Amino acid sequence: MSGAVISIKKRPDSLSRLKASARKLFVERGYHAARPQDIAREAGLGHGTFYLHYPDKRACFLAFVEDARQELNARLADARTEGTLEERIAATLNAIYDYSDSHPGVLRAAMTDEMVIDAEGAQATPLLVRWGEEWADLVRDAADKGQACKSYNAAIIGQAIVGALHQTGCEASRGQLCRKAMVDNLTRFLTKALKAN
Repeated sequence: MSGAVISIKKRPDSLSRLKASARKLFVERGYHAARPQDIAREAGLGHGTFYLHYPDKRACFLAFVEDARQELNARLADARTEGTLEERIAATLNAIYDYSDSHPGVLRAAMTDEMVIDAEGAQATPLLVRWGEEWADLVRDAADKGQACKSYNAAIIGQAIVGALHQTGCEASRGQLCRKAMVDNLTRFLTKALKAN
C-alpha cells in the first residue's frame, strides 16, 4: 500500500521533469531531433517513464505547444486594455515580445509547421491558427466598438496579422531589429490598416 503512495507522488514529479526536458530539447534541437529517449535521459528518468505520460513524441510536443500557448495567453490577459485599438494592439505586441524575450526560442519551436508533426497522427490545430483566431476576436471587438472596419472578414484578417507577426519575428531575430521600432511600426501599420471607414 505504501508503494502505491510513493508511486503516485513520483508520477507528477516525473511529468514535470519530462515537460521541462522536452521543452529544452524541442527549443534546442527541433521536433525531429528531440527523441523520446533523449527527453527521458535529459530529465534523469528511464526511457519507459516517457511512455507512462505520453503515447508518443507527437503527444509530448502538442503538450509543449499547449503549455506555451497557455503561458502566452496569461501574459496577454494581463496586458490587455480596454483603450483604443492602437493601445490594444501595442499592449498585445509588447506582451508577445516580453514572453518571447523571457522564454527564448519557445515560440519559434512551438510554431513548428503542423505538417511536420501531423504526418504521424490526426491533424492538430496549429498554434499560429489559434493565435489568428484570437486576433480575429480582437478585430471583431474593435469593429463592434467602431474602432475598426466592419467590412473586413475578421477571421481572414486575424490570420493575416499572425502571418505578418511571425514573419516580422523571423526577420527581427536574423537582423537584430530594435524591438521598440518593431512594436511602433507594427502598431501604426495595423491600426491604419484596420481603421474604420
